[in-house]
Amino acid sequence: MESVDGETVRIGQLDLRFLVDEKQGSGDLVMFEFTVPPAARVPVAHYHETVDEVVFGLEGTLTVTRDGEIHEIRKGDVIVIPRGCVHHHQNLHEGISRSLVVLNPGTIGRRYFEEIASAVNVPCAPDPNRIHNIMMRYGLIPA
Repeated sequence: MESVDGETVRIGQLDLRFLVDEKQGSGDLVMFEFTVPPAARVPVAHYHETVDEVVFGLEGTLTVTRDGEIHEIRKGDVIVIPRGCVHHHQNLHEGISRSLVVLNPGTIGRRYFEEIASAVNVPCAPDPNRIHNIMMRYGLIPA
């Protein structure tokens, strides 16, 4: 299997280093390392229409809110976020948080995050309508 190792997408202060993207294999799986610095802006609470998400802690602590319940994901911890569950990620702690994220099927892949990066990484305030439209096209529904 080919790897896309090292292909990082930066969205604001967030880094997503893709290990497997939607172009590999059958396209049913996307996997990336998700790095969140302390107090970084993260995406709004949302749910996926057709994609399940798994988050595995590698370093630091990622606070994941899933359907209103707060979970602190530390090294070795895992949380499954089934499609339809409203969730939000944030780093409320000192030091960076690194997690391995797996999305299945891979319909929310590197292309989605590259589009979001182009909408967010702008010199002025990002256009919320543009971000909303990108999210909706990929089946991410803001809560």
